[in-house]
Formats: sequence, structure tokens, C-alpha cells
Amino acid sequence: MDVGNPFLNIAIFLAFVVVTLVIVVRVSKQNTTVGDFYHGGRSFSGRQNGIAIAGDYLSAASFLGIVGAVALYGYDGLLYSIGFLVAWLVALLLVAEPLRNTGKYTMADVLSFRMQQRPVRTAAATSTLAVTFFYLLAQMAGAGGLVALLLGIDSATGQGLVIAVVGALMIIYVLIGGMKGTTWVQIIKAVLLIIGTALMTVWVLVLNGLSLSDVVGAAIDVHPEGARIAEPMLQYGASETSKLGFVSLAIALVFGAAGLPHVLMRFYTVPTAKEARRSVSWAIGLIGAFYLFTMVLGFGAAYLVGADAIKAAPGGANSAAPALAYELGGTLLLGIIAAVAFATILAVVAGLTITASASFAHDIYNGVLKEGKADPAQEVKVARRTAVTIGVISIVGGVLANGQNVAFLVSLAFAIAASANLPSILYSLYWKRFNTRGSVWSIYGGLISALVLIVFSPVVTGSETAMISSIDIAWFPLSNPAIVSVPLGFFLGWLGSVTSKEHDAVKQAEMEVRSMTGAGAEKAVVH
Repeated sequence: MDVGNPFLNIAIFLAFVVVTLVIVVRVSKQNTTVGDFYHGGRSFSGRQNGIAIAGDYLSAASFLGIVGAVALYGYDGLLYSIGFLVAWLVALLLVAEPLRNTGKYTMADVLSFRMQQRPVRTAAATSTLAVTFFYLLAQMAGAGGLVALLLGIDSATGQGLVIAVVGALMIIYVLIGGMKGTTWVQIIKAVLLIIGTALMTVWVLVLNGLSLSDVVGAAIDVHPEGARIAEPMLQYGASETSKLGFVSLAIALVFGAAGLPHVLMRFYTVPTAKEARRSVSWAIGLIGAFYLFTMVLGFGAAYLVGADAIKAAPGGANSAAPALAYELGGTLLLGIIAAVAFATILAVVAGLTITASASFAHDIYNGVLKEGKADPAQEVKVARRTAVTIGVISIVGGVLANGQNVAFLVSLAFAIAASANLPSILYSLYWKRFNTRGSVWSIYGGLISALVLIVFSPVVTGSETAMISSIDIAWFPLSNPAIVSVPLGFFLGWLGSVTSKEHDAVKQAEMEVRSMTGAGAEKAVVH
């Protein structure tokens, strides 16, 4: 497959890096407090934060993975689009506003509000790090696949080197800009991504008389599976096990978004709960439009590029969107779309890294080790060192995960978030009886069960596409564990609570008033 001009691709990408680095350096001069580093002084409007949330949420998995999944599997690939979008309803209706009112820096602020601080903060921080790691794997794998396509680098060493460069840039963004710099990178990237995909979508539709039916029909005409790509169960209908895997994947996608730490942390960057609601509304509009675009782009890639050509391309399914850009607009559009995809990866990994580093520094270092008495400057220093450590670990993990479908890898992060975080968040906000034991059991139970089932699934070993294909220790038949681990997380939260007599009525009443009204919530900082 022709990949255009590698020098032009890299030049456009470097231009983006230079521009965003200049912006990050400029805004970093306003970072004077620990709050500036963690939530940007709560100085972003609902619209700005909504665009940034879209930038955080629309990852390489969405852009590269979903377009590839639709191109290869048609209707089944659309499950990712629908699942990611529906998941926002859970975040909007149940989590966004009370979370903003109750928390300060991290998800653990909410979970530990009326609980014993040390065990709950430790558990929440552990879960945050696990979810972040799996999400970072997907982004790094996306970087490897993209570079493989654009530069024609087939060797594992060459792709690993590029993954390391992406990781290094991510660390620089976080170290210099903190949350404020990262947010502006997200905003720029989200605007570029929406414009780029909208342009390609309109282009594909114009080629087919502005008829989506004609786009799908053209894909059916040339796809090896023919009309089956317009029907459900092409990918998941092979057996009863694969159908069960379909249900498990749907559970992970729908319930995972409201438990993603890096998305939850974005609600702290706005000054009020009203702005938190506005930001979610903006995010839903942008994210909804984007996922409609992916449907057109996926079927467009199926007929303009071809399923067999996509499978054979370096990067596999992840190459569908860039390959479609080349078919539509040649070298220049491919270079622009490639730069947007790189920007997507960089922005998302920066957001993930600052979330994980904040969780460790605020919840583990200050909350647990220093019992809330750490010097703020020292806490930020720990957060920055954690960002470097996470960056190095994610680079190694990204090299191992290189070649996997990034949309699927993200679904694993969603499964862990839905299993470990969401039960405890919902119980904390809406169940008076919930207590420390229930929270700890829920988080660790959901987290450990999800991790164990992933480790012993066909994703890691026992299949040709596994991360470690040379061995086989897979006994759990499904690729996504959510169908088991999510109900288990909710059950353990209930069981732990009803078997413990702990109940702080005063603190619970305070949290209820605060989460529902915003009274006592931290205000914005004026710079």
C-alpha cells in the first residue's frame, strides 16, 4: 500500500508538536499552585472543557480502531461507536454533576469522602493506575501501527523506537504544562480531529450523491463477505461463546466511560456544577457527530481501499482511516490526517499520564503516606516523577501490545473501569448504607477479577493474535471480562457494606447535600 510522502507526513506532525509545545510552555507560566497542576485552576468554561473532554475521549481507538472495525466487520464494528456514545448518558445523568461538587483533584476524593481515607484512597489509586495502564497500551499500540503504515517501518525495533518517542513527548507535555497545558492540547486536537473526519465524511458522501445507503451498498459490492457486513454477528456470531463475548463487550463499553479516571478528572477543571453539565452536553454533541462520521468512513474505506488491502497493510485494521485519506486526497490529505492521528495519540496519553501521576501523588503519597500533610510543592514534584515512571512503563507495554486492534484494547480499559470504579462511584453517591469495607471490596474485587480474566483470556495467550502467542495459559474463553467482573464488583460492594456496621450519618448527610447542591465545592482560581 502506498503511504504517500513520509517526509511530508512527519513534517506536518512536527509542525503540530512545535505549535502545541509553544502553547504548553506559555500556559505553564501560570502554573503556580498544586491546583493549577492538577485541575488548571478550575478556570475552563463548560464549552472549553466539553471540547477537551471530546479530545480526551476520542482516542486513537476511536479514530483508527473503529474505522478499521467497520471496514472489516461492518455492522459489528458499529457496536464500538454506539457503545462509546451511549456510555456518555451514564456519565451525564449519574456522575458528572455530583462528582464535580464532591471531589477536589481525583476520583478518590469522592470515594473516600465519607469513608476511611487510607484504604479507600489506596484502592482507588491502584484502580486508577491499572485503568490508565491499559488505556495507554491502546494509544501506544496505535502509535506503532500508524508509524508502520506512514513510514513503511515493518521491523519491531523501528516501531518500538517510535513508540518511545511518542512516550517521551507525552512526558514533556505533562511535566511542562500540567493540566492546563494538557487541556489546551486536547482542545486543539479535538478541533483538528472533528474537522478532519468531517471533511473526509462529506467527501465520501459527495462521491456517492450524498447517500449513505449508496456508500453501504458500494461496500457490500466489493467486500469479501458481501451483504453480511450490513447484518449483525459477522464478527461475533461464529459460536455461542463469541455471542457471549459480544454481550460482555457491550457491558464494558456502556458502563466503562463513567468510571474512566482521566475523563472523571476533567470535571474538576470547571468552576461550577452547571459548567460541568454544560461540558458534558458539549462533549456529547461533538462525540456523537464524530461517531456518525466513523460509520461513513468505515464503509467508505471498505469500498475505496478494500478489506483485503486493509488487512495486508502495515498496522492492519488500524490503517483503514489513513489509507482512506490517501485514496481521497492523496499525499497531502494523508499527511494531514496522519498528523491528526498522531496528535490524537499524544493528547490522550498526556491526559492519561497526568491523571495517573495526580492519583499517585495526591492519593498515595499525600493521602496515605503523608496523611494529608505533604508540602504542595513536594506533592507536585512526586506527581512529575510519577509521570516519568508511567511514561517508561507505558512505552514498554506499548511495544508488547503493538499490532493489536486499538479499539479492542481500549475496551479492556473500559471493562476494568466499569468493574472496579463505577460500582463504588455509584454506591458512594447514591447509597447511604455504603461504607469503607464495601468500597474496598468493590474496587479490589472488580479490579482483580477483571485483571485475572484478561490475563487468562485469548487476548494475552493461546491465539495467533495474542500478545504472547508462543504460550497458552488461556482458560477464560471470552476476550472481554465485563460480563463477569462488573456484576461481581457491584455484588462485592453490596456484600461488604451489609457485613460492616460502619456508618457515619453526619458525613453521609454532608456529602449528599454537597453532591446535590454544590454547597462547599471548591471554586475557580483567578489568575
